[in-house]
Amino acid sequence: MNKSLPHDAYEALADDYNAMIETKPHNAYYDRPAVQSLVPGVSGKAILDAGCGSGVYAAWLINKGAMVTAIDASEKMLSHAKNRLGNKAELILANMEEPLSFLQNESFDGVLSSLAIAYVHDHYALFKEFSRVLKTNGWFIFSTDHPFFNYEFFKLDNYFETTLIEYTWKGFGKLVNMPSYYHSLGSLTGALNDSGFVIEKILEPKPTEDFKINDERNYNELMKFPSFICMKARKISYVPEE
Repeated sequence: MNKSLPHDAYEALADDYNAMIETKPHNAYYDRPAVQSLVPGVSGKAILDAGCGSGVYAAWLINKGAMVTAIDASEKMLSHAKNRLGNKAELILANMEEPLSFLQNESFDGVLSSLAIAYVHDHYALFKEFSRVLKTNGWFIFSTDHPFFNYEFFKLDNYFETTLIEYTWKGFGKLVNMPSYYHSLGSLTGALNDSGFVIEKILEPKPTEDFKINDERNYNELMKFPSFICMKARKISYVPEE
């Protein structure tokens, strides 16, 4: 397995990330409420948590009765996930920029990926893999940086071009330079459609009141313009390699 784009950054902040993730406003009171609102009943269902981090979503899915397989490219993040989940989930070290050949065809009822696909340059290749491992009518739910927010924030020259971007994260107790990719809205929706998915819902989340209590300045900003975008898609067919 090759090292993922953000590997070193996440290895550096893994301990602080794990300590703060349950209550950090952008995660706990913005991303998670939005993503969780899209997830249907999962009791008895096989779910892939793609880019599981320290296992917060996986724990939530397990508590809902799901059978969870969780993948991440950071060894330290998976170690924290193991501490959080014990033997309740199958944890696998994997880079989502590479084929997920260790996962069987049509073996999952759902794929959840929170704030992880921005580290993958080729969304078509990734979404095609998710389509392959999903059963027909299985769902794929993800959150990622909002294209319009990133286009404006990073003052990009070309809205349509997938571009490497970098930002110094300050919110997890230390300064960490975090690389990721900017993708246009059309590249996201096009990759879904071309991989056999039909889009069921696009959600531009708003922060909860708990966010306001913890960070009123960012709450007020997010009530005017979204930082993240969430999508729910359903597999209707599989598009194999030509």
